[in-house]
Amino acid sequence: MTADEAPAEIESGRRIASFGRRSGRKLRPGQRELFDETLPVRSLDLDRVRGQGPKSVFATPPQQVWLEIGFGAGEHVVWQAGRNPSVGIIACEVFRNGIVTCLRELEAAALDNVRLYTEDARELLDALPDQSIDRAFILFPDPWPKIRHHKRRLISPETLDTLSRLLVDGAELRLGTDDAPYLRVMLAVACGHPDFEWLATRPADWRVRPDDWPQTRYEAKAIEAGRPPAFLRLRRRSRQAGA
Repeated sequence: MTADEAPAEIESGRRIASFGRRSGRKLRPGQRELFDETLPVRSLDLDRVRGQGPKSVFATPPQQVWLEIGFGAGEHVVWQAGRNPSVGIIACEVFRNGIVTCLRELEAAALDNVRLYTEDARELLDALPDQSIDRAFILFPDPWPKIRHHKRRLISPETLDTLSRLLVDGAELRLGTDDAPYLRVMLAVACGHPDFEWLATRPADWRVRPDDWPQTRYEAKAIEAGRPPAFLRLRRRSRQAGA
């Protein structure tokens, strides 16, 4: 058994990981070059985050820092980075094939306002200072549908407590899923969290994807398969209001 094939529990020690495989098809030479040579340049320095905060990892200090956990192939990250040049985006993913796809698109678009973290995202969450993130995205996380795997689900009270600590007042948290049972969990855990306000006032607010929320290939496949996505937008309540 290789490290890439090892169960998530073994890779993460006592902390049960919310992700599965680290790699799929063998990387082609061009992909391997991206992974070996380009990734180190675009990777986030965790020690620097601990010591100087997330803005310090960007060549040009951004006005805001956004966080995406589980970026897949990176379509959403690249889209947001291109349209928000004053924002620094920290994007987390462990799946190598998705990482190299994202790297290729970042290089093609000459975008330097993205830094990647390719280990367990919770290590990054632990390192980030309080109130250092201006927006967060967890889009279509693995629903882990089998009951024995529910403990792997990323959306949990613990994750929401951590995001509550990291997000500035008024920051937006966006969640997406095409899995109906997981949607119920998100509604109970995230929308029911006292530190977050669900921004929906009508069904269209969570059934229709906002204009500044680009479609990913995963979402397109879900729609084709008859699994309509849900788009949840929440706001971190003001601490001064007693949240």
